[in-house]
Amino acid sequence: MPNILELNQTIRHVRRYAEIVHVLARYGFADVVQELGLDRLLERGMAAVGAGKLAPEFEHLPRAARLRQAMEELGPTFVKLGQLLSTRRDLVPQEWADEFTKLQDNVPPVPFGQIAEVLKAEFGQRQAELFKEIEHEPIGSASMAQVHRAVLADGTSIVLKILRPGIREVTQTDMEVMRTLAEFAEARLSNLGYSPIEVVNEFARELEREVDLRHEGRSTERLRRQFVLDESVSFPKVYWEATTGSVLALEEIRGVLLSRLKEGDLTPEEQRLVVANGAKAVLRMCLDIGFFHADPHPGNLFAMPGGKVCFIDCGMTGQLDETTTYQLADLVLGVVQADSEKVLGVVADLADVDPIKLEDRGLRSDVRDFIAHFQNTPLDQLNMADLLEEFFQKLRAHHLRCPGDLVLLIKALATIEAVGERLDPSFDMVEFATPHLERLVARRYSMRAMRKRFQAGMLRYVELVEDLPDDVRSIVNQLKRNRLAVNLEHRGLSRLTQTIEHASRNISFALIVAAMMVGSSILVLASRSVGGVALQAIGIAGFAAAAVLVLLIMLSSRKIKDEN
Repeated sequence: MPNILELNQTIRHVRRYAEIVHVLARYGFADVVQELGLDRLLERGMAAVGAGKLAPEFEHLPRAARLRQAMEELGPTFVKLGQLLSTRRDLVPQEWADEFTKLQDNVPPVPFGQIAEVLKAEFGQRQAELFKEIEHEPIGSASMAQVHRAVLADGTSIVLKILRPGIREVTQTDMEVMRTLAEFAEARLSNLGYSPIEVVNEFARELEREVDLRHEGRSTERLRRQFVLDESVSFPKVYWEATTGSVLALEEIRGVLLSRLKEGDLTPEEQRLVVANGAKAVLRMCLDIGFFHADPHPGNLFAMPGGKVCFIDCGMTGQLDETTTYQLADLVLGVVQADSEKVLGVVADLADVDPIKLEDRGLRSDVRDFIAHFQNTPLDQLNMADLLEEFFQKLRAHHLRCPGDLVLLIKALATIEAVGERLDPSFDMVEFATPHLERLVARRYSMRAMRKRFQAGMLRYVELVEDLPDDVRSIVNQLKRNRLAVNLEHRGLSRLTQTIEHASRNISFALIVAAMMVGSSILVLASRSVGGVALQAIGIAGFAAAAVLVLLIMLSSRKIKDEN
């Protein structure tokens, strides 16, 4: 039986490889297919690359737009990958990231008969006890799930987010295929500046959360608790008794979705309040709480009576720990104070850079340009999203990656700023962000924060001293048993070894040439004294041999230099 299962999996993978190759070739990416070596792997792929080339209907489109359409055709997993890359501007160029934000996640809904099978599998006999009614017509449909209105047994109106049937199997197959493609890319494409395998692994973690709706439920509940005392912001209540990995039961929100807002739905004053409350909430989540809704676009925001705003769809969230938040404070202060060493310190911490890399002249020059761009900008006029966007562009130029959650922070800030400018032309994000930035810097450098860091540092030293006797005893015991091993890894020494060997050979040859020259000179002089023609001929032959050796040494040195 295991062999049959493995065979079915292999067949499934081969079919998917063939489909991917065919789609990529049709959209004009035959060169990528060939670089990955897939044209030699699949006959169908070879036919697509050789015959299909770029379909005429796509010839007028830019390369980034063609890849976006190819992703949409390849299905939900690739759409989600594109959406992830749209947030990773430290990995892909700006124009590609902008194009990926246009990926369409809307698909025709699944017939309710299939949805009913999912509900039956999740709840069994409990379904009749939990729900009084479930509407058959969905109110929203996406590539991963669709949403239906429902009524609980006690009469509470809710919405059910239900995973599409078979979506876990589809994404699992696609992830297995993606991992193989990433291995091909890592082995064959050396100029990417990042690890495709690491990107796919990061995406796999995100996708695992997407296909387990309990993760979204926990994120929603966590944010709801943070704002429970704030009357201007809300998050839906989660009904855990009706929630599983494939079904998420949420409070139905009564309001106007901002993406469907029409003229007259809100007064100008209500619009300004919605914008202000939404911006304050996002800034508080990002810079104060450290756990934030990463996709606050108009389709995820409800305007409610009195200017209250409600956030929905908390599947994409970001989290910043205290250390990362303090590094943001250091970045802001380093820019305001024009302190390039402080900014380089942030680069080292955020991107996990080898200290030697920090001495790179190009990196230092780009950091100085980055600071100059924002220099003389007071803290109360500093746009955090623009600052971070520019910062990550500089890092990407040097193939340096930052934590994904920081890139999500930019996305969240830029998205809510765009929403604010659309609803209120007088909206100024900097005005709302300034108090949060000031608090962030104050928290970093306040006496209380420094005392806390000092105490934490002292505690680590105490723990180090406590562990020292045991560590020393362990080393001594290994020494006594001759089991102590020291692993040394040298990098880049092979070229040095070759250079030393080459120099040694050259010295040897030089000594031989010198001896031949001296010997030949003696023979030629001796031939003049005794008049021997043979001695003169041998001496001239020695000069000729020495000249040939000198020529060979010069050619060998040139070759070694070219190789290096």
